[in-house]
Amino acid sequence: MNPALYQGPQVFLGPGDLYFGTAPLQIHTLLGSCVAITLWHPRLHLGGMCHFVLASRQNRRGEPPDGRFGDEAFLLLLDDIRQRACRPADFQAKLFGGGLMFAGPGTQPDIGSGNIEQGRKLLREAGMLLVSEHVGGSGRRKLTFDLASGHVWLAFPGGEGAYRRNHNVQ
Repeated sequence: MNPALYQGPQVFLGPGDLYFGTAPLQIHTLLGSCVAITLWHPRLHLGGMCHFVLASRQNRRGEPPDGRFGDEAFLLLLDDIRQRACRPADFQAKLFGGGLMFAGPGTQPDIGSGNIEQGRKLLREAGMLLVSEHVGGSGRRKLTFDLASGHVWLAFPGGEGAYRRNHNVQ
């Protein structure tokens, strides 16, 4: 289904947000150097997405998990999976984002690369199958994740140099 024609419930994630739920539902987000992980259970048609800004933080000091950090956002998604009596290995994962947003002398370090590696590491350690990714390169991405089908629609306007794996991305 074309996401522009979708009339059902929708959620928009900003940086640091995450959402876990059941179909019918579409989850949307915009990415630059941030990374989004989508998780989908093909039999139960439930899943979620997180949109993290940085791979991790140095000093958590007993604070509650914060979705802005990849390791903590992923822990929150894993909690949602466990609350529904599911196993992480039963979910399909997709990884998006991590673009280089500013290049040239005196610019910020490549935060996107660290976010991509953190996303891959988290999925690997959880025993989750990474079925598709569209990461790196430069430019922004617009995502729409449909919980009924597991499809992710991607717009990459003006982007270049992204790494794609398993062209399951629609």
